[in-house]
Amino acid sequence: PSRQAREASEAVARGHRLDPGQQVFAQQHPEAIDAGVFHNDVIAVGNEHVLLHHECAFVRSSEVIDELRRHYAALHQGADLLCVEVPQDRVSLADAVGSYLFNSQLVTVAPGHMVLVAPQHCAETPSVRAYIEHLLTGGCPPLREVHYFDLGQSMHNGGGPACLRLRVVLTPSEIAALPPSVLLTDATYTALTDWVKRSYRDHLVPADLADPQLLTETRAALDDLTRLLGLGSIYPFQIAGA
Repeated sequence: PSRQAREASEAVARGHRLDPGQQVFAQQHPEAIDAGVFHNDVIAVGNEHVLLHHECAFVRSSEVIDELRRHYAALHQGADLLCVEVPQDRVSLADAVGSYLFNSQLVTVAPGHMVLVAPQHCAETPSVRAYIEHLLTGGCPPLREVHYFDLGQSMHNGGGPACLRLRVVLTPSEIAALPPSVLLTDATYTALTDWVKRSYRDHLVPADLADPQLLTETRAALDDLTRLLGLGSIYPFQIAGA
């Protein structure tokens, strides 16, 4: 089935051996899909106990939210999931999708203090900027700040802030087991910047995709990167050449 079908989500849950009692399968609203919502992170964003979502995010939205709250309370000793619904008459689907409001990152910088990291498009869309100001002045109590960034190049290529928001929580022992070079430091940042400058072509045209030299350059760049990060040989072409 298509990856956004319920059957696909159920297969992923089975494959990851997730507890059936901790699963919620929510259907994305057709109106949102028609408005350009290709992934749910274009119409909803969550962090810790806060879920910010558009009125048209889900089919049978109130039922979905009730189910999420029940599961959250069961997992967190009765704690409440704060669900903030953005009304259609305050922010239209077109404005939500065009500004990438929900593709923003919602991050915690201190206990009870969250920051919204949003694209500059949000600041330039009047309805969205006004609603963010509403959130900052009591509409979402944990949210205290917003930071806007110019992400035009990423958004024009189909990306946005959410592409950067994968977070994996590690214990101290798990962090200690990582190769030190995968943790970002000033020295690692400089090394990665130098790697990008010497490895990336500054332009690419369709004909380049048929050029064997591009494959050679790509493999050399990845080989260089795994050495830089101390990862060893992880790609098939490296193992074949070992």
